[in-house]
Amino acid sequence: MIGSIIGWLIVGAIAGWIAEKIMGRDDSLLMNIVIGILGAVIGGWLFGLLFGTPGTGGWIGSIIVAVIGAVILLAIVNAVRGRPVR
Repeated sequence: MIGSIIGWLIVGAIAGWIAEKIMGRDDSLLMNIVIGILGAVIGGWLFGLLFGTPGTGGWIGSIIVAVIGAVILLAIVNAVRGRPVR
């Protein structure tokens, strides 16, 4: 259980950081973790709808799915706040 929580935090931090760089933002580590974890949920849901599976498997696949979801999340947040989407 502790290992899976730490795994979520690591994947969330990496995915959130990559997504913030793609979207041209500068967020804190805590915000990157939150964005990455929410991105993983969104990405997993989208991959489930599109491909019938919530991800590609493994650490790298999880990070890719989470980054895609996090970028979508940040694009939606930027659009709601009236900021240009990159």
